[in-house]
Amino acid sequence: MSYALPPLRSSLGLSLLSVTLAISTAYVIGGLLQVWFGHLTDRFGRKNMMQVSLAGSSLFVAAHALIGSLWQIALLRAGSVFTGGALYPATGAMVTEVAPARQRGLWAGMLQSAYPVGWFLAAAIAAPMLTLWGWRSLFLVPLLALPYLWVVRRFLHESDRFEDVRAANAQRPLRQSVAALFVPAMRARTLTLLLAQFLFVIAYGSSALLFPTYFNEARHLQVGSATWLVGFGNLIGVVGYLLAAVVGEYWLTRRTTVVIWTLLGAASLLWLVWGTSSYFGTLAAFGLMSMFFYGTAAVKFAFVAELFPTQLRATGLAVCTSLPVNFGIALGPPLMAMAKDRIGWDMTFSLLIAVPLICAGLLYLRLQPIPSGIALEDVQTQLAKE
Repeated sequence: MSYALPPLRSSLGLSLLSVTLAISTAYVIGGLLQVWFGHLTDRFGRKNMMQVSLAGSSLFVAAHALIGSLWQIALLRAGSVFTGGALYPATGAMVTEVAPARQRGLWAGMLQSAYPVGWFLAAAIAAPMLTLWGWRSLFLVPLLALPYLWVVRRFLHESDRFEDVRAANAQRPLRQSVAALFVPAMRARTLTLLLAQFLFVIAYGSSALLFPTYFNEARHLQVGSATWLVGFGNLIGVVGYLLAAVVGEYWLTRRTTVVIWTLLGAASLLWLVWGTSSYFGTLAAFGLMSMFFYGTAAVKFAFVAELFPTQLRATGLAVCTSLPVNFGIALGPPLMAMAKDRIGWDMTFSLLIAVPLICAGLLYLRLQPIPSGIALEDVQTQLAKE
């Protein structure tokens, strides 16, 4: 969607504000539904819901090729956000529960490094397809994911930790699962995560969606050049993802690594906006920003997942990560679309991306630093001492 956005707007004669508002509506709806999906993941299993999510998101995204109006954008984005975003709590819970304690952060980091690799591969696919067949063709690519359903069904095994709580979880209604996250022992942790993630994703969602448009409109790059810049920048960022996982696993706590990476991400974004002008200088700055800003996800993934007990892990990830992520993406892009006409792209990126990012980094400091490499059961013992 990010790569298709400039030609899509031109083709359909839509303003940036109207499109971002339609997308925002979709993220609000999709985010609320993801909480329900996270609860279902805690009831019916990580493997089962991963298959539902893969199939649903592939079909919803492919249907974007038929977009002809704003309401269709909102409807199809809501479907794809709900089903595709639901992979986050399912995969997060699975990896956290099956990884060896001493390598849990590394496994989560490798999982999250698929994001920048995916961004690069999307750019490699999008740049020639945009030129040859137009923006509608991009949305047919997710159909290639459908055969992977067989791989998940055939080779992926449910985690033993989930099997131990399956019977109890099958009887727990959604309201009870969500309420359990706000009991006195967990309330401060849950609320801090909600607010920090919301601020972080106001920044993340806005930048991820609008960077190609920014480079096209503010830096006057052709759509293909902007696409390659974002793609290669994200590929460079893989280094930051893996480094964050290693640092959080062996040198610092994951909480402390999240704080450092977030603040360095804000600083490198400001350098990109105000300190670069050439194409390769911008690419270098984008790569550095991707290493820290986007690379935070590699260590944060394991950190957030292990803060919740097994019976609430997917629900906790959905409420404290997926929900604020979608609300942040819903709010950030329309604010930026309105602000850029008044204060310009550069000041908009500074105030609506860098500032929320800095605030999020400071909020993460309120969370308890947990030693890395201990068993999930011992993590809960440590948290009980809060």
